Amino acid sequence: MLTPAPPAPAAGSATSTPSRQGTLGQAKDEHRAYRYGCTVAEAEFEIREFRDEDLESIVEFSLRAWEPVFASVRDVLGDALFLRLHPDWRVSQAEAVRSSCTNDHSEAFVAVASGRPVGFVTVALNAFHERMGVIEIIGVDPDHQRRGISMRLTEFAIEHMRRRGMDIVVVETGGDPGHAPARAAYDKAGFTLLPIARYFRLIR
Repeated sequence: MLTPAPPAPAAGSATSTPSRQGTLGQAKDEHRAYRYGCTVAEAEFEIREFRDEDLESIVEFSLRAWEPVFASVRDVLGDALFLRLHPDWRVSQAEAVRSSCTNDHSEAFVAVASGRPVGFVTVALNAFHERMGVIEIIGVDPDHQRRGISMRLTEFAIEHMRRRGMDIVVVETGGDPGHAPARAAYDKAGFTLLPIARYFRLIR
């Protein structure tokens, strides 16, 4: 399951933008490597801080996970609107993942099984409102989905933000059929849905 960046950026700006080095330095003391008893290909997985060498593996499995999601969005919008918004969704989403994992305003954590990344989550603190944390992107390798990794990553992100002083967490996802698993997961995790409508119309 993957929660991609929306087609257009959400309104609002962070009220505080701590440096990536500073936030990860503090996170290191709190989150060395969390190991869970859930089996993934008969091996435990752990959640740890993002490392530079994780990036290309994360981008690769993210694009595989997003393929059916973008197919669903295309079905909803139709070809003309979809191609206007996403002329090459693989390029734009790969860049979104790279940016979220490496920019100075986000923190990234990775689920690792058998020595390789199988999921990730990125978060931002004090985003949109003071003491509001945001789950920016969360994704799991399609070969390892439906094994509890997404839920563990969500729980990890929430606990991390709680320890960093946040008292509310927000996450966005799509309302189309392709995002139904993400919506179900956030419902299960105790999030409250605020329906938001976004309309598109070509005028050329």
